[in-house]
Amino acid sequence: MNLNVGQVIEHVVRKDHMGITELSRKLHVSRRTIYNWFDQESLSFDVICKIGNVINHDFSKEFPDDFARLQDEAREKKLDLMSNEENAMANYSTAVNYWMNKYIKLLEKYNELLSQSFPKQYNEIGSDK
Repeated sequence: MNLNVGQVIEHVVRKDHMGITELSRKLHVSRRTIYNWFDQESLSFDVICKIGNVINHDFSKEFPDDFARLQDEAREKKLDLMSNEENAMANYSTAVNYWMNKYIKLLEKYNELLSQSFPKQYNEIGSDK
């Protein structure tokens, strides 16, 4: 006999000896909502996890496919985030190099103008070193 998701959760909750009233209080839902969840053939993964957190139960044993899918999604998101971070760092590095080169060229032009405008003073300053 195949049990639906609600029945599996009800079995675990009742085996945990936590009362429905206490569970509903901790989840901030009505007792009627809990009973409705027990009658459902499927529940959102968030609801399953919230119930598991409250009763301190790992539902990955009862729903291995859902948890495996969640792990795959999390792994994909992590890879996307890492890729985005690498792109951001590359863009940042490119921007830093661009402005650094622009600043160096500006300093070189400034020094050239100084040497043309004040050749004697500029050469004396340069020869002190």
